[in-house]
Amino acid sequence: MEEQSVQQIIKATHWPRTMAATALGVLALFLLVSTISELKGLRFIGSGVAATNTISVNGEGEVFAVPDTATFSVTVREKAKEVKDAQDAATKKGNNIIAYLKEGGVEEKDIKTVDYSVNPDYEWSQGVCPQAGYCPPGKQVLVGYQVSQTLSVKVRDTKKAGDLLSGVGSRGATEVSGLSFTIDDEDALKAEARDKAIAQAKEKAEVLAESLGVSLVRVVGFYENEGGRPIFYEKAALGMGMGGDSAVSPAPEIPVGENKIVSNVSVTYEIR
Repeated sequence: MEEQSVQQIIKATHWPRTMAATALGVLALFLLVSTISELKGLRFIGSGVAATNTISVNGEGEVFAVPDTATFSVTVREKAKEVKDAQDAATKKGNNIIAYLKEGGVEEKDIKTVDYSVNPDYEWSQGVCPQAGYCPPGKQVLVGYQVSQTLSVKVRDTKKAGDLLSGVGSRGATEVSGLSFTIDDEDALKAEARDKAIAQAKEKAEVLAESLGVSLVRVVGFYENEGGRPIFYEKAALGMGMGGDSAVSPAPEIPVGENKIVSNVSVTYEIR
């Protein structure tokens, strides 16, 4: 009887200890998991927190380069009483111009038709007015049709641009326009201009932070407004008229100049 009472007492005292040990174990595990989560989150500190103290600075970067591509448009217009006749005449001149361009080194992929149209051609006819009495109103009279074809031409050797412009004029081009010089692949130049703009903005931010007595923490905002400033040459005057000129015009001197690639950036820094 006494032995049984002793065992009961032991069980009664052992149970609270077991519960306490279990509770302590659960608490320790919870604290361990929380600590690990906090440690993992340290590298993300601030990533989801909006910055309250900031400064914004602007930077501009410029890069100059000589253009390597010339682009211009060539238009052929022909009139005739019948659509087919006008189309045949325009097609013949257009094909001659395309053949000439290819012979001059322009690749087929760089010659593109950007417009082809057929329109009625009207003339205003005024009715004959008698000396006295009613005068009939004038009216538009269909006299034929006009066919127009416009080609966009890309010349990858800018030294040939003047000769080609003169050549298409002597082969029946009605109009040559929109001559411009560009850089075929500007990506590397844009990146260089952007790097210069960012470097300038960072330098401004460091100077401003020192003047304010604060430190730069991180970049919290960035915006870029890029844009090139190419040189355009409008309307090449090459002695062209309706029907073209059989005489070969002298090749004009066409300065290529330089293009300026510009990048403007705005950078926002968090400060403390």
